Amino acid sequence: MAYHLSLLAMQIANDSVVSIDYELKNDAGEVLDASAEGSPLVYLHGHRNLISGLEQVLEGKATGDSLKVRIAPADAYGEVNESLRQRVPKDRFQGVEQLEVGMQFQASTDKGPISVRIVAVEEELVTVDGNHPLAGEHLNFNVTVCDVRAAEESEIAHGHVHGKGGVEH
Repeated sequence: MAYHLSLLAMQIANDSVVSIDYELKNDAGEVLDASAEGSPLVYLHGHRNLISGLEQVLEGKATGDSLKVRIAPADAYGEVNESLRQRVPKDRFQGVEQLEVGMQFQASTDKGPISVRIVAVEEELVTVDGNHPLAGEHLNFNVTVCDVRAAEESEIAHGHVHGKGGVEH
């Protein structure tokens, strides 16, 4: 009797350390982000280290798999929340000489601090936005899975990858 053994590639699942090469484009085809050549993104799957929509489509994939996927705003950075856009008096920005669109600040709210960025500057008022810059956008990913391995217990306990491609300890 002959036995035929084949090596099964590990599939992406919770508590897997995953390395991916990716390119992210908006619907206009502009490249918004990409992994550097030879430096894939390394993350711990199932620990909220990626947007939920991308994590969901990577589930079950293995080394060498490539995919193109369009992620809806609800599974990425959410829809635009107009209540996170506010006009505030310029004098609230004490110690800042020149206010410019794109500057980021920490704002105190009744739900704790949030990051806001300036989206408009007028004579006396500044419009700040607490939405993620990609809120409301569909995200188009080209992804190749470079490697999948089981996470070490310490990585699972800490919620992130250690060593090469992760946090050095």
